[in-house]
Amino acid sequence: MRVLVTGASSGIGRAVCERLLADGHSAIGIARDFGKFPCDDRRFEAHEIDLADLDRLPTHLQNLVATYPALDAFVLNAGTGRFGTLEQFSYEQIRALIDLNFTSHVFVARAFLSSLKKAGRGHLVFMGSEAALTGTAQGSLYCAAKFALRGLAQALRAECARAGIRVTLVNPGMVQSPFFDELDFQPGPEPDNYILPEDVAEVIVQALTTRDGTVLDEINLSPQKKVIEFGTRKKK
Repeated sequence: MRVLVTGASSGIGRAVCERLLADGHSAIGIARDFGKFPCDDRRFEAHEIDLADLDRLPTHLQNLVATYPALDAFVLNAGTGRFGTLEQFSYEQIRALIDLNFTSHVFVARAFLSSLKKAGRGHLVFMGSEAALTGTAQGSLYCAAKFALRGLAQALRAECARAGIRVTLVNPGMVQSPFFDELDFQPGPEPDNYILPEDVAEVIVQALTTRDGTVLDEINLSPQKKVIEFGTRKKK
């Protein structure tokens, strides 16, 4: 199985790539910078692309489609978290967050859908969030992007089923990952306060390897106990 993974340099994306490689599959990773993810496995190919740069993204995607015309699956995971009241965000910040957390996923799916439909098979896995299920204070933009992503996944599920394409949405709760490095809160310290990236990767690979004809439509993962610590931004 050959799988393209966005946001592949750290966190969930990196864990997905590592799990795929460990299970004997091939992974094509997309991220802005792979400096912290050196990987010499011959079944791993890295492409440094800024998915938030929507003006250049179509050209990058055309090149990827030409290079990889017969991929089996896609894990659309790239994203970032910024939280606060809506008026605290500049117009530029609003656009940047929506561009990366939602629109870039639409672009990637759109670029490869024609080839998937021609092949009559394929699997799109979108990385949602518990923020796709319930709107929360300070999370207007992040929740909006994840709600939109959930709607996209549901619509594509209905649109693409006859073409043999499976669509899965994964909604993790708080994951212990670099996602929180620039935020002023993080999960609590106990093992039942957070999900590990490897936990999410395991579920994704399970969805990808389920027999053809069966789809895990939407998967929600949560820590057993939801504990949030504030004022914990990491210093670099």
